[in-house]
Amino acid sequence: METIHQKKAPACLWMQAGVVKKKSCIRDFSCTTCRFERALRKTCHENEAYQKQGMVLKGKKGRLVFWQEKLKKQSLAKKPCVHHMKGHIDFKACTKAYNCIDCEFDQYFHDQFKVYTVLKPVRFNDFSGVSLPVGYYLHSGHTWVKIEDHNTVRIGIDDFASRVLGKFTTIKTPLMGKQIFQGKNAIHISRNGHKASFLSPVSGVITEINSQVSKNPGLINQAPYTDGWVLSLYCPNLKQELKQLMFMDSNKLFMNKEVDRLYAFLEEETQVMAADGGRLGSDLFGNLPGISWERLLKLFIRKDL
Repeated sequence: METIHQKKAPACLWMQAGVVKKKSCIRDFSCTTCRFERALRKTCHENEAYQKQGMVLKGKKGRLVFWQEKLKKQSLAKKPCVHHMKGHIDFKACTKAYNCIDCEFDQYFHDQFKVYTVLKPVRFNDFSGVSLPVGYYLHSGHTWVKIEDHNTVRIGIDDFASRVLGKFTTIKTPLMGKQIFQGKNAIHISRNGHKASFLSPVSGVITEINSQVSKNPGLINQAPYTDGWVLSLYCPNLKQELKQLMFMDSNKLFMNKEVDRLYAFLEEETQVMAADGGRLGSDLFGNLPGISWERLLKLFIRKDL
């Protein structure tokens, strides 16, 4: 009988640094979502506060220090870069005392990661001018999911909604570390006083918010699947929740039907086609002032039940 060997979970950063004796990482180093991480950091902060007062806690808790501080005391050859600790690269020593914000390599790594895993979808399907990337999951409320690594995903608003509602002027989301739920309002946009909310396609804890989109919501309209992503999430039940979404052929069928419904609506409302050469134009709400914002939302953007 063939034996199936499961991949062993890597050691937690705190264990690799020697702060704790045994702890595996089961969250793919999404530390902001880890209760163990939060508990240790809380204790370390308390220890620092006591030390400033000239006191030291007794027992194991009193000996806890941040994993970065533990490694700073080691020789350079024993100060591994955090990306090596996470298994992303071969050994590289940390020369910045774990102040990653000042590290050119860290910036380079993240830039390359985003370029190759976020900003370059394989290819796009076209539906009368509406684009949809291959390999993305789609929610019927016109939000999308792109799997990055294991249980980490990026989500955003699709090209169809972007073209229908036009250029967004503000965007609001829950804060980093907050939990959002599949099928519940998560992304809130407005356009000169007109407001709309989009449902999250999956449940998860927010690990990153696209700061560029926060500053310039128009990026969603310019590049909804790449630069215009909105949130990054850690999703513990991702495998199950993806079953509730559309993918590949079902994406195509859904988008074709949505485009057909939109054309029928536009012809009924305006008596003219809102596309050039059979292709859907951009900013339909802005270019066709007789169309009601509320009716567009009711017909095409699903609401939280």
